[in-house]
Amino acid sequence: MNELNIQDILKRLPHRYPFLLVDRVVEMEIGKRLRALKNVTMNEPYFQGHFPGFPVMPGVLIIEALAQAAALLAFVSEDKYGDNAAVYFAGIDKARFRKPVTPGDQLELIANVSRRRSGMWQMETMALVNGVEVASALLLATLREHAQ
Repeated sequence: MNELNIQDILKRLPHRYPFLLVDRVVEMEIGKRLRALKNVTMNEPYFQGHFPGFPVMPGVLIIEALAQAAALLAFVSEDKYGDNAAVYFAGIDKARFRKPVTPGDQLELIANVSRRRSGMWQMETMALVNGVEVASALLLATLREHAQ
């Protein structure tokens, strides 16, 4: 499995519109790395207020998109969890924002596993637009079964 379409993503992430921020996984190496896409459109609800006359994707949502991409990599890499599992965001370090993201951009979301131990995943993530880095962060995530 090298790609995930939106139906595959919906099976693995609990997020739904308007908070689902990954449209497609275009490349993946299980347990190692993932490359996904987020198409940024003027229809996004946050553009109405961030900022009128100069729409910019909030940095916190870029980080959330990176976290969702990292969560997908962790989820598909762990074969011991079923439909009752969730990936939880556990930490963030070294977040940097380099350029604004605006409507019409396509965010390329990159997640690389830097460490994996005792159910914890540390991933180096990066967001690019047209091959230029716009944001990066070191993210920590964990997988857990959740109660129903």
